[in-house]
Amino acid sequence: MGLSAKDALQLRDTLQIAVVKCSERCLYHAAKWAAELLDALPQPSAADFKATQDLPSSYIHPAFTPNHDPAEAALEAKELSRYLLAKSLFDCKEFDRCAAVFLPESSLAEMLGTKVDDATTTEGREKQRPSVVLPSERALPQISQKSLFLALYAKMISGEKRKEEESEMIMGPQDLGTITNKQLAVVSRFLTKWFDQRKSEGGDVAPSQGFLEYLHGMVLVKEKNDRAALQYLVESVQLFPWNWGAWMEITNLITRVEQLNEVTPKLPQNIMSFIFHAHASINLYQQGGEIANALNDLLVVFPTSSFLLTDKALLYYHSKDLVAAEQEFSQLLGLHPQRIDALDHYSNILYVLNLRPKLAFLAHLCSSIDTFRPESCVVIGNYYSLLSCHDKAVHYFRRALMLDRSCLSAWTLMGHEYVELKNTHAAIESYRRAVDVNRRDYRAWYGLGQTYEVLEMHAYALWYYKKAAGLRPWDGKMWQAVGSCLQKMGRDKDGIKALKRALLADSYYDSSASSFGSTGTIDRMTQMDPEVLLQIAAMYDRMEEEEEAKAYMELCVAQEDGGVTNDQGPGLGDSIGVRADSPGSDDGEGGGERVAAGEGTGVTVATSKARMWLAKYAMRVEDYETANRLATELCQDGVEVEEAKALIREARSRMEQTSMMES
Repeated sequence: MGLSAKDALQLRDTLQIAVVKCSERCLYHAAKWAAELLDALPQPSAADFKATQDLPSSYIHPAFTPNHDPAEAALEAKELSRYLLAKSLFDCKEFDRCAAVFLPESSLAEMLGTKVDDATTTEGREKQRPSVVLPSERALPQISQKSLFLALYAKMISGEKRKEEESEMIMGPQDLGTITNKQLAVVSRFLTKWFDQRKSEGGDVAPSQGFLEYLHGMVLVKEKNDRAALQYLVESVQLFPWNWGAWMEITNLITRVEQLNEVTPKLPQNIMSFIFHAHASINLYQQGGEIANALNDLLVVFPTSSFLLTDKALLYYHSKDLVAAEQEFSQLLGLHPQRIDALDHYSNILYVLNLRPKLAFLAHLCSSIDTFRPESCVVIGNYYSLLSCHDKAVHYFRRALMLDRSCLSAWTLMGHEYVELKNTHAAIESYRRAVDVNRRDYRAWYGLGQTYEVLEMHAYALWYYKKAAGLRPWDGKMWQAVGSCLQKMGRDKDGIKALKRALLADSYYDSSASSFGSTGTIDRMTQMDPEVLLQIAAMYDRMEEEEEAKAYMELCVAQEDGGVTNDQGPGLGDSIGVRADSPGSDDGEGGGERVAAGEGTGVTVATSKARMWLAKYAMRVEDYETANRLATELCQDGVEVEEAKALIREARSRMEQTSMMES
């Protein structure tokens, strides 16, 4: 997806506008994102600059042009000195003073019809009751949309800051997560009244700039009104598509692929929508050539974009290709050595791959750049976890949460550490808080299932495992957990279905695996997990279906040589009824990795158990030669030697008796 010189210059100018507009409204993260994307654009040549002669004058250095709407431009010019004061106060983190420049507490209370006893004190704020309506309400002030956004945004941030100050210690006895932002009601009522007033005035008002819609959407998200929030956020990106903050809020609201497909036609058709679709798909754990091609097309336009390179690494991460993901993150770190964003994911990969020297280097690097970033604390926590210093790991994960209570990685990883420390109550609470932050986090659901399974509460564990499998239906480890749990509950028939689904799911990521036919069979050339095959066979054995049990035991033994055999394996088409939202894969945090197809597992505990079962089965059906061969192989492998020797003696004795009877 290449751009012409003219389109590239227009995109550059548009991104300049986005950086300035977001900076004017103190949307620092959105401004940083747009500036990084702008910097990733290749520098235009002298010949490309000549193309600007053919462009309208508005496209030449538009980042420094004033507001094109006359009414808004007049208001902005009139209140310039107050705006500069308000922005300076915001930059100094004096949010209440910033809001009071344009919306003093007393005037705001009269405008919204609320009583404020003493809004300048903590007691006064606690006494504030937005539900008490005065006999009359003042009209909204005539200020520019830019100043209004800054004032209301400062008020919302002030409420968030006070919420953090009033919150209890992380995982403390009073940390119930019930503290709310008391300013949300005020901001929401003001914006509702502002939008109602615009509708009543019709076409006599200045066109909206999209930022107040974004603010209203954020407020509605915090109030758990997701449907209305999505409407306002979609309207915001239609009016101003270059505010990445609005796109991120939409991404967080989308929980299913079907929902993403419903929203996509309503979005503006430009490069921002293209970036959003790729990013949202990765957030939903989607894989496939389409997403990879979309990222490659975008990287043609923005070759050094740290954001797009991070998404490419995460795509490999979610696809189980941890080595490729590690290489991508390593290259990204080489391009942007001071960038800490997303390094917590990189540390997870290094942890799973057991690359301790690299993880130590990464922890030292993050500590030297900024110790008090949540990502830095997560990286250091992962390093201590790899050293089995679980108490220190918990300390750093708690520090990350003190800096940002919505840090998903910290909640989930802290749950893992509490499991290692045998503190199941704290582990469950950590996982539940992770789910509250992001209900798409399959690791937290899976962790809850594991913890309840340790407590032998299998009904609860099964429910959480099903949630994880619903989020990642093509992840074999999720289905293996479901099947194992059903097995422990005595539901062998359903357990077999789930474990067959696990085998099908694992083959989804095996490029060398044969395709499945309409009968739901899998070619035995495909490498499968012998543990899963042994579990299926054991459940068939308990159900007294010996032929099926024998078939899976043989298939389990065949995995020692890569599953090589000449016939087809047993049917795997049945599956248990759990809703499937999106294809996904285990990235290593939920369990071990599969062995590559064709390599063979060699002798394992599972294959030895299967060989012992087959030897005993051969004795039952009087196939003494087969029993003798299998038992001899067990002795050669050094597994179950004494029992195998007893089988050999018995088999040889029976063969001698048979030969004597025949003679």
